Amino acid sequence: MSRKISITAVDRERLLKLINKEREFGSAKNKDYLKDLEHELNGADVVPSEKIPGDAITMNSRILLKDLETGEETVYTLVYPEDADLLEDKISILAPVGTAILGYLEGDIIDWKVPGGVVRFKVEKLLYQPEAAGDYHL
Repeated sequence: MSRKISITAVDRERLLKLINKEREFGSAKNKDYLKDLEHELNGADVVPSEKIPGDAITMNSRILLKDLETGEETVYTLVYPEDADLLEDKISILAPVGTAILGYLEGDIIDWKVPGGVVRFKVEKLLYQPEAAGDYHL
């Protein structure tokens, strides 16, 4: 069961451009992720950056996620593909977990499909959100 997410108008515009660019120039392995991301964007509530809830995961947000099965907590920053760096826990919006967390709120449970089934994460804390910090240029 999916639910409606909130996304800023700026993020939506940038992500739609990214999808179009990846479809034209990207690798075939991203095709399913692009469909998933486009589906999320098309069903999202689009709001001005100033009106996005302060606990919603937007691009360049830093999030503390808890794996509900193992209890392991991990901090990620959701970034555009060119800024992705696993050593710095910066995950691309085109990675499955990146697409999965976009638009969710602090306290939400996220079911992330993986080859072996479904992993359940809880958004424990939104550590940084550009819009809440007034960083509208990111």
